[in-house]
Amino acid sequence: MRRELIEQINAAFTGIWIQTQEPDEAEQEIRRLAREQSWELALWDIARGIRSQPAGGANPQPLGAAAGDPLAAIKHLAQMAGTTSVLVCHNLHRFLNHAELVQVLQQTLMEGKADRRILLVLSPVVQLPPELERLFLVLDHALPDRAELRRIALELTGEPGEESEGQPASPTPEALERILDAAGGLTRHEAEGAMALSITRHGRIRPDVVFDLKAQALRKANLLSLHRGPETFSDLGGLEAVKGFCTRALAGSTIRPRGILLLGVPGTGKSFLAKALGNETGRPTLLLDLGSLMGSLVGQTEQNVRQALRQVDAMAPCILFCDELEKALPSAGGQGDSGVGSRLLGTLLTWLGDHTSDVFFIGTCNDMSRLPPEFTRAERFDGVFFLDLPTRREKEAIWSLCLRKFALPDQPLPGDDAWTGAEIHACCRLAALLGVTLREAALQVVPVAVTARESVDRLRAWATGRCLSASEPGIYGAPAQNPPAVSPRRLRGVKTVLA
Repeated sequence: MRRELIEQINAAFTGIWIQTQEPDEAEQEIRRLAREQSWELALWDIARGIRSQPAGGANPQPLGAAAGDPLAAIKHLAQMAGTTSVLVCHNLHRFLNHAELVQVLQQTLMEGKADRRILLVLSPVVQLPPELERLFLVLDHALPDRAELRRIALELTGEPGEESEGQPASPTPEALERILDAAGGLTRHEAEGAMALSITRHGRIRPDVVFDLKAQALRKANLLSLHRGPETFSDLGGLEAVKGFCTRALAGSTIRPRGILLLGVPGTGKSFLAKALGNETGRPTLLLDLGSLMGSLVGQTEQNVRQALRQVDAMAPCILFCDELEKALPSAGGQGDSGVGSRLLGTLLTWLGDHTSDVFFIGTCNDMSRLPPEFTRAERFDGVFFLDLPTRREKEAIWSLCLRKFALPDQPLPGDDAWTGAEIHACCRLAALLGVTLREAALQVVPVAVTARESVDRLRAWATGRCLSASEPGIYGAPAQNPPAVSPRRLRGVKTVLA
């Protein structure tokens, strides 16, 4: 932000809107710049009124006026006599429903270029009336990078190897890197608070405490959630090709991976794979629910998406997981929602193609026909994988995992060939819950390959020749045999067990 702000003020852009979650930090940076650049600076907020910092001066001094009057603060800008005069207003968006203020702002911004009178607004959101939209430039005040987070951590603990009595233990270089990974995406205030809490509890900074505080911060924003589950690849039978692809892609190459798209039959492990990858690679897994980003106000949805993606970039390196994309984007063509769905999709696609942060995106989908073709074009993803019904070898691995999980004894297994991993898990859970054998429990499970046979056939037909196989290296090719239907004998067995 520093370089851009200097350039824009030197170019005499009279209206600059700085979107920030840390207004005090942003104000301090502007005050330092004002001293370095010899700007005459004034600051206003509703609690403290106008404060003035002369060109090259020290701390701003209160003028005792306009404590609750933004109109008087804007008029004060016209009275400033510096070569370059800058007025900083906090949270001005709260007052922009006042017609007189909007008119005075419009006039002040249009006339300020000749006298180099600049208005800076610090606000967590960008909300401008139509009269002012083209008079403001928008800047983002970035969250702290790793260098700043490192400085905060070392200020609390001291440099490694410089421990003294009564001071918290300094982290090793390896531990410090894990702490910085955990703190990515926090504001300076949040990062310092999380590290201080860890020191209070444990006498040192621990990444897990910082992660817990970050998860709370994400819940408050309601844009992302941090997954902390125990899933690993050892708990997921089969899918060796996609497991190996993701592991190699995230092994530390100088080329940053983009991500993968998972298409497949429901229950074949798409979501589990995405959640397990973070634990396998030591990266946090962020869950992005596009449906929750929908806002009721004009422009709110797009703003929520951009804010969520900025947060994701700040938390890199990480995994970003978006489940069931075709349901999250029901209006990709922009029909029936004033184009909100289309703009949301466009924002996401632009980020997928252009972002340079170390974020590995995993999207899952059950119906590719509901997504536009540009979603799967080259260089959008590193690979598009199809997860079919598990092979016989994969089913054996899944049965073994589920039997151990539910502490079931070895026994004859059901003979159905059309089951997914989720259905095998359900069968074992029901056997443990009801105290029956696996074959008896299997009578309660009707596979999705039977209940949605036509959909499964369409998925396989679409994926053939278009997707990589998640189980075997190479392009997916559909099997010759279709899944069997439910026999009348099986249906009679369901009635018997239920009775």
